[in-house]
Amino acid sequence: MENSLSRRRSERGWSQQYLADELGVSRQTIISIEKGRYDPSLPLAFRLAAVFDCRIEDLFTPGQAAAE
Repeated sequence: MENSLSRRRSERGWSQQYLADELGVSRQTIISIEKGRYDPSLPLAFRLAAVFDCRIEDLFTPGQAAAE
């Protein structure tokens, strides 16, 4: 799955660690999501959307699955 997480985070001037702390996850989780190596769980995807004040569909678009 492709995502705009890195771009949106950078636009706000947030570090990966700041975003991880806001979400209660590790920085490594944020790195893995941004690089497309890990698709977040649905609850985490909802939390990401809430933090960025957008819909899940605005953050994530269909593409090659991370598990493939």
